[in-house]
Amino acid sequence: MLPPSIIHINSYPGVGKLTIGRRIASELGAKLLDNHSIYNVAFALTEFKSEPFYRAVRDVRSTAYRIVMNLSPDVPVILTNAHAKDSTWGNECWNEAIELARNTNRQHVVILLDCARDENARRIQSVDRDAMRKPRDPTMFRLGEVDRALIDRGADRLLRMDVTNMSANDAAASILAWLRN
Repeated sequence: MLPPSIIHINSYPGVGKLTIGRRIASELGAKLLDNHSIYNVAFALTEFKSEPFYRAVRDVRSTAYRIVMNLSPDVPVILTNAHAKDSTWGNECWNEAIELARNTNRQHVVILLDCARDENARRIQSVDRDAMRKPRDPTMFRLGEVDRALIDRGADRLLRMDVTNMSANDAAASILAWLRN
């Protein structure tokens, strides 16, 4: 049985966090709080990266995390994010997730997903992403020859996985096997 956990999936936009997270949540009976559930209020009502945008995200995240605090510890919670180490905003959000794990006496289980640049560019440009206000720009985190390093700190357990040649089902199955060991 899985110990009380916050399963925090971090990867570049378009790699497959939400699809994989949904499959894991279904299998574990977990609650999935993906980054778009938090950000979409701000995207809908404010200008991106404005002070009202950040305030809206903080307010929605705070409300969501208060609800998580009231969940039974037996219920795993899956978070998805795309946060880089060189981002003040990313580090602020990551710190909040670490605190959530600590305040709920859950392990902070971090899963970093990666895939090859060309495959990531193909995935992120899918028109299906528009309906969920997901970014479609393949250069968001992958500029020139250098990828922005993803945050992985504060993990009680850490898994790094390349999903370039994996279906979402296969990736989820591998993650589930790792979680259960």
